[in-house]
Amino acid sequence: MNTRKSFTRKQKTVGLVVLVAALAAIGLWSASRSSTQFEVTPVARGNIEATVTAIGTLQPMSSVEVGAQVSGQVLKLHVQPGDVVKKGQLLAEIDASVLQATVDAGRAQQNELQAQLAEQRAQHRLSQQQHERQQQMHKDESTRLEDVQTAEANLAAAVARIAQTQARIVQTQSSLKADEARLGYTRIYAPMGGTVIGIDAKEGQTLNATYQTPTLMRIADLSSMTVWTTVSEADIRRVKAGQAAYFTTLAGDRRRWTGEVRQVLPAPPVAAATQSNPNQTPVSKVVQYTVLFDVDNKDAELLPQMTAQVSFITASARDVLVAPLSALQPVEQKPQIYTARILGSDDQPQTREVRAGVNDRLAVQVVEGLKEGEKLITGEVVAQTKTRRFQW
Repeated sequence: MNTRKSFTRKQKTVGLVVLVAALAAIGLWSASRSSTQFEVTPVARGNIEATVTAIGTLQPMSSVEVGAQVSGQVLKLHVQPGDVVKKGQLLAEIDASVLQATVDAGRAQQNELQAQLAEQRAQHRLSQQQHERQQQMHKDESTRLEDVQTAEANLAAAVARIAQTQARIVQTQSSLKADEARLGYTRIYAPMGGTVIGIDAKEGQTLNATYQTPTLMRIADLSSMTVWTTVSEADIRRVKAGQAAYFTTLAGDRRRWTGEVRQVLPAPPVAAATQSNPNQTPVSKVVQYTVLFDVDNKDAELLPQMTAQVSFITASARDVLVAPLSALQPVEQKPQIYTARILGSDDQPQTREVRAGVNDRLAVQVVEGLKEGEKLITGEVVAQTKTRRFQW
């Protein structure tokens, strides 16, 4: 009897321990139950642009290097860097003493030949008269045939001397014109209007123009600039003539200059090393193409050789539904089709198929699949919920 009571008490004790353990487990589970919190962003309207970015350099649209066509010492520079000049304005003077002496000698020789020609024409008239007289006397049989032949020879010689002198005069005139032209080159005038952006010569410097034309200065029209941009071969097919483009400079301000693509050069620039040795293998295999577009610079804010951070607009859309690209997952073998998750009215995620349009690599235009104001899930956080009492 006592043994049965003792066994019954043990059963009750074990049952009580199991019940307490179960209640503790339930309480612990309730106290550490996890919950998921979603990070969302509303689908809203906005503007989006697809662009190709590149780096460019600003150059004047119109410029010229002013050189010296004759050798000599620079006597005077009439302009300084930064001066604005007009077309035809005197820029510099080169010592003309040697060329002036050459021109004077040519003119003197020209005068001498003209005097010789006048004398020879007088001799020609005399020879012609003697020839006519001999012919008349020969008809009258009052002169010998030899005298007639001598008169004919003298007349022909006079004609030949005149022709020879005339040829020398033409030659001298040509040489004189060339010397006068070289003399004119000692005074250098502006071939175009613009701003002097650099001077490469000094007063007193001796220039040698025998084999190549030495550069005196550079003039550019800074009212319009051309952006010379290099675009990689991976992006060049997306850039077309007529596309809108804009750029900023490294000045630190937010000003944006706009333009339109004027030209895409059909071949990449050839490096100097490759030109000198066509069989040389280039160090870099990245091919860059040149794209040109022009911008207005009437306020003179842009200067030559400035660096431009360029964006070519390949596609754009305004006032359209926009979603962050990071919240979308592309569907394989379906271009422009993505899957997205939205948070429904019951705070539960729902999966949608979205058709996209313009893509700027950060956001995308939503064509179908989402509505304005819907909550697009961009991420989720799993949080631990702690309570102070049991929850059943």
